[in-house]
Amino acid sequence: MLAKISTFFKNLADDLTDISANQNSDDVTIEVACAVLLCEVMRADGHFDQQEQAKLVILLVEQFNLNEEEVKEIIDQALIQSEQATDFYRYTSKINQHFSIEQRITIVKNLWNMAYADGELASIEEHIIRKIADLLHLRHAEYIQTKPRK
Repeated sequence: MLAKISTFFKNLADDLTDISANQNSDDVTIEVACAVLLCEVMRADGHFDQQEQAKLVILLVEQFNLNEEEVKEIIDQALIQSEQATDFYRYTSKINQHFSIEQRITIVKNLWNMAYADGELASIEEHIIRKIADLLHLRHAEYIQTKPRK
């Protein structure tokens, strides 16, 4: 009886490991990861207008030196993934692996720029930025440093 239970849990653990490996194999690029986070802030208040969409393009071009076609493709992927995302970990962990603390601070500054693109800051946008900053392992002082002085 104990052997059957032990075998059951071992098989279950093996299945979960296989599922996890498959989920990680659909690698997200660093550009898409950043774009998804920007899209999450853009979509947070329930509407996104031309100003926000234009700001998204500008931020991605500046951050990654991309051309218009590349930005469009990244934004298309990011919007799809943003709509399907259940959390930010998949994207923030990718950024944590590849970006220095200074680069992560820049990303959070860009999130603030996105939040203010429509001229006002919704509390849900601020909440999402705080959550992302925590997942990017920014200390509180670094997070405060990223906030614009409006």
